[in-house]
Amino acid sequence: MEIETIYKDLPVLETERLILRKVTVDDAEDMFSYASNEEVTKYVTWNPHKTLTDTKEFINLIISKYESSQVAPWGIEYKANGKFIGTIDFVWWQPNHKIAEIGYVISQDYWGKGFTTEAAKEIMKFGFTNMDLVRIQARCFLENIGSARVMEKAGMSFEGIIRKGMYVKEQHQDLKMYSILEEEFNF
Repeated sequence: MEIETIYKDLPVLETERLILRKVTVDDAEDMFSYASNEEVTKYVTWNPHKTLTDTKEFINLIISKYESSQVAPWGIEYKANGKFIGTIDFVWWQPNHKIAEIGYVISQDYWGKGFTTEAAKEIMKFGFTNMDLVRIQARCFLENIGSARVMEKAGMSFEGIIRKGMYVKEQHQDLKMYSILEEEFNF
Protein backbone atom coordinates (compact mmCIF):
# COMPACT_ATOMS: atom_id res chain seq x y z
CA MET A 1 0.00 0.00 0.00
CA GLU A 2 1.44 3.34 -1.05
CA ILE A 3 0.95 6.52 0.96
CA GLU A 4 0.00 8.42 -2.20
CA THR A 5 -2.82 5.95 -2.91
CA ILE A 6 -4.57 6.80 0.36
CA TYR A 7 -3.69 10.47 0.65
CA LYS A 8 -4.06 11.69 -2.92
CA ASP A 9 -7.70 12.40 -2.06
CA LEU A 10 -8.26 12.19 1.68
CA PRO A 11 -11.69 10.60 2.14
CA VAL A 12 -14.44 12.09 4.29
CA LEU A 13 -15.25 9.83 7.24
CA GLU A 14 -18.40 10.11 9.29
CA THR A 15 -19.41 8.98 12.77
CA GLU A 16 -22.60 9.46 14.73
CA ARG A 17 -21.63 12.98 15.84
CA LEU A 18 -18.62 13.92 13.71
CA ILE A 19 -17.43 14.52 10.18
CA LEU A 20 -13.74 13.89 9.57
CA ARG A 21 -12.69 15.87 6.51
CA LYS A 22 -9.93 17.92 4.96
CA VAL A 23 -8.89 21.06 6.82
CA THR A 24 -9.66 24.26 4.86
CA VAL A 25 -8.75 27.93 5.17
CA ASP A 26 -12.31 28.50 6.43
CA ASP A 27 -11.34 26.58 9.61
CA ALA A 28 -8.71 29.16 10.63
CA GLU A 29 -10.71 31.00 13.32
CA ASP A 30 -12.03 27.81 14.93
CA MET A 31 -8.54 26.27 14.87
CA PHE A 32 -6.95 29.42 16.29
CA SER A 33 -9.41 29.39 19.22
CA TYR A 34 -8.01 26.05 20.43
CA ALA A 35 -4.47 26.22 19.00
CA SER A 36 -3.82 29.43 20.95
CA ASN A 37 -5.08 27.91 24.22
CA GLU A 38 -2.16 27.05 26.54
CA GLU A 39 -4.18 24.27 28.23
CA VAL A 40 -4.83 22.61 24.88
CA THR A 41 -1.23 22.91 23.70
CA LYS A 42 0.34 21.86 27.01
CA TYR A 43 0.76 18.24 25.91
CA VAL A 44 1.33 18.55 22.16
CA THR A 45 4.64 18.87 20.33
CA TRP A 46 3.97 22.36 19.00
CA ASN A 47 3.75 25.74 20.73
CA PRO A 48 0.53 27.74 21.05
CA HIS A 49 -0.36 29.83 18.04
CA LYS A 50 0.23 33.49 18.87
CA THR A 51 -1.69 35.00 15.96
CA LEU A 52 -4.30 34.01 13.41
CA THR A 53 -1.49 34.24 10.85
CA ASP A 54 0.30 31.35 12.65
CA THR A 55 -2.84 29.26 12.23
CA LYS A 56 -3.28 30.21 8.58
CA GLU A 57 0.35 29.27 7.87
CA PHE A 58 -0.21 25.89 9.57
CA ILE A 59 -3.37 25.31 7.52
CA ASN A 60 -1.47 26.18 4.33
CA LEU A 61 1.14 23.56 5.29
CA ILE A 62 -1.63 20.97 5.74
CA ILE A 63 -3.17 21.92 2.37
CA SER A 64 0.21 21.56 0.66
CA LYS A 65 0.49 18.06 2.13
CA TYR A 66 -2.94 17.19 0.69
CA GLU A 67 -1.84 18.54 -2.69
CA SER A 68 1.35 16.45 -2.69
CA SER A 69 -0.38 13.26 -1.42
CA GLN A 70 1.45 13.21 1.91
CA VAL A 71 0.15 12.01 5.27
CA ALA A 72 -1.97 14.89 6.61
CA PRO A 73 -4.70 15.36 9.24
CA TRP A 74 -8.43 15.09 9.08
CA GLY A 75 -10.28 18.05 10.53
CA ILE A 76 -12.89 17.13 13.13
CA GLU A 77 -16.22 18.85 12.59
CA TYR A 78 -19.04 18.57 15.13
CA LYS A 79 -22.22 17.86 13.18
CA ALA A 80 -24.58 19.49 15.70
CA ASN A 81 -23.16 22.98 15.18
CA GLY A 82 -20.80 22.73 12.20
CA LYS A 83 -17.83 23.84 14.33
CA PHE A 84 -14.30 22.75 13.51
CA ILE A 85 -13.16 21.33 16.86
CA GLY A 86 -9.80 19.65 16.24
CA THR A 87 -7.64 17.40 14.09
CA ILE A 88 -6.73 13.73 14.07
CA ASP A 89 -4.30 11.88 11.88
CA PHE A 90 -1.72 9.21 11.38
CA VAL A 91 1.32 11.18 12.51
CA TRP A 92 3.49 8.56 10.81
CA TRP A 93 2.90 5.47 8.73
CA GLN A 94 5.31 2.71 7.77
CA PRO A 95 3.51 0.85 4.97
CA ASN A 96 6.24 -1.80 4.67
CA HIS A 97 5.80 -2.72 8.33
CA LYS A 98 2.00 -2.17 8.31
CA ILE A 99 2.26 0.06 11.38
CA ALA A 100 1.04 3.61 12.00
CA GLU A 101 0.70 6.03 14.89
CA ILE A 102 -2.25 8.32 15.54
CA GLY A 103 -2.23 11.77 17.08
CA TYR A 104 -4.99 14.23 17.85
CA VAL A 105 -5.88 17.57 19.39
CA ILE A 106 -9.31 18.88 20.29
CA SER A 107 -10.76 22.14 21.54
CA GLN A 108 -11.03 22.35 25.33
CA ASP A 109 -14.74 23.16 24.93
CA TYR A 110 -15.23 19.57 23.71
CA TRP A 111 -13.09 17.71 26.26
CA GLY A 112 -14.64 14.90 28.27
CA LYS A 113 -17.51 14.23 25.86
CA GLY A 114 -16.07 11.24 23.97
CA PHE A 115 -15.48 13.10 20.70
CA THR A 116 -11.78 12.28 20.48
CA THR A 117 -12.42 8.60 21.20
CA GLU A 118 -15.14 8.56 18.53
CA ALA A 119 -12.77 10.11 15.97
CA ALA A 120 -9.91 7.79 17.00
CA LYS A 121 -12.03 4.67 16.55
CA GLU A 122 -13.07 5.85 13.09
CA ILE A 123 -9.56 6.46 11.79
CA MET A 124 -8.36 3.22 13.40
CA LYS A 125 -11.12 1.43 11.47
CA PHE A 126 -9.96 3.24 8.32
CA GLY A 127 -6.36 2.20 8.98
CA PHE A 128 -7.20 -1.45 9.44
CA THR A 129 -9.61 -1.67 6.49
CA ASN A 130 -7.98 0.70 3.95
CA MET A 131 -4.29 0.94 4.84
CA ASP A 132 -3.58 -2.75 5.48
CA LEU A 133 -2.36 -1.99 9.01
CA VAL A 134 -1.74 -4.71 11.58
CA ARG A 135 -0.81 -2.33 14.44
CA ILE A 136 -1.83 1.19 15.38
CA GLN A 137 -0.12 2.92 18.24
CA ALA A 138 -0.33 6.21 20.08
CA ARG A 139 1.85 7.97 22.60
CA CYS A 140 1.22 10.72 25.10
CA PHE A 141 3.20 12.65 27.69
CA LEU A 142 3.16 10.89 31.05
CA GLU A 143 1.08 13.66 32.65
CA ASN A 144 -1.55 13.71 29.90
CA ILE A 145 -4.27 11.73 31.66
CA GLY A 146 -6.98 12.80 29.18
CA SER A 147 -5.11 11.48 26.17
CA ALA A 148 -4.27 8.21 27.92
CA ARG A 149 -7.97 7.81 28.72
CA VAL A 150 -8.88 8.36 25.03
CA MET A 151 -6.50 5.55 24.03
CA GLU A 152 -7.94 3.21 26.64
CA LYS A 153 -11.55 3.99 25.65
CA ALA A 154 -10.62 3.43 21.98
CA GLY A 155 -9.56 -0.12 22.90
CA MET A 156 -5.81 0.34 22.98
CA SER A 157 -3.60 -1.49 25.48
CA PHE A 158 -0.96 0.21 27.62
CA GLU A 159 2.44 -1.17 26.68
CA GLY A 160 4.73 0.81 28.93
CA ILE A 161 6.66 4.01 29.42
CA ILE A 162 9.26 5.20 26.97
CA ARG A 163 11.68 7.03 29.23
CA LYS A 164 12.82 10.36 27.78
CA GLY A 165 11.29 9.21 24.50
CA MET A 166 10.87 12.64 22.96
CA TYR A 167 12.68 15.95 23.18
CA VAL A 168 10.05 18.66 22.91
CA LYS A 169 9.60 22.15 24.31
CA GLU A 170 13.20 22.19 25.47
CA GLN A 171 13.04 19.06 27.61
CA HIS A 172 12.96 15.31 27.36
CA GLN A 173 9.50 13.85 27.92
CA ASP A 174 8.58 10.43 29.24
CA LEU A 175 5.84 8.93 27.07
CA LYS A 176 3.11 6.38 27.65
CA MET A 177 2.83 3.93 24.74
CA TYR A 178 -0.48 2.35 23.75
CA SER A 179 -1.37 0.10 20.83
CA ILE A 180 -4.06 -2.01 19.27
CA LEU A 181 -3.69 -4.87 16.80
CA GLU A 182 -6.06 -5.53 13.93
CA GLU A 183 -7.37 -8.72 15.54
CA GLU A 184 -8.20 -6.81 18.74
CA PHE A 185 -10.20 -4.06 17.03
CA ASN A 186 -14.02 -4.16 17.17
CA PHE A 187 -15.19 -3.38 13.63
